[in-house]
Amino acid sequence: MTNVQANEQDNHAINQYYQKFTLSFANLDLSAIDELYTHDAVYISETHNREIVQGKSQVIDLYQSFFDKIRRKQAKIEVEFRVHVRQLRDNGATDIGYYLVRFHPAKETGEPVSEFSGKFVNVFIKEQGKWRISVDSNTRGDAKLYFAAKPQASLYYGQRFKAPQHKKQPKPDKPH
Repeated sequence: MTNVQANEQDNHAINQYYQKFTLSFANLDLSAIDELYTHDAVYISETHNREIVQGKSQVIDLYQSFFDKIRRKQAKIEVEFRVHVRQLRDNGATDIGYYLVRFHPAKETGEPVSEFSGKFVNVFIKEQGKWRISVDSNTRGDAKLYFAAKPQASLYYGQRFKAPQHKKQPKPDKPH
């Protein structure tokens, strides 16, 4: 197998992570997330006053709490990613990109869909032939950055969300 073929296999395997993560959010399903992290994973939240979370079980507890909150509100959540850079090595990879989350409140609330977005860095380690996340870090950022991100060859590029359409204002009639 050539190095190019190996890189494409690794790119495909890592890209699968984002598809699984997206589905786990849509279904509020922890089982997919559980298999994505290393035993000693570290999660660094965008929340300024939250400590660094260390250990897979603590990371899963964090997601469990978040998913439970969404369930209690009878809401839905969607997430999507656009990988901008991947630094791939033999047994390690670092992905840098943008994410967008859409929160759909229960219909009876009458509240509109809200969204938040940002940048992320994911560090993957290849353990026993499988890629797993060892570091997951994110910061908040403007949604314009997510929508402006261009597809990169062989890297995950979520297309679930379309840029908001701004209504064109009618041109005023010219005075005669």
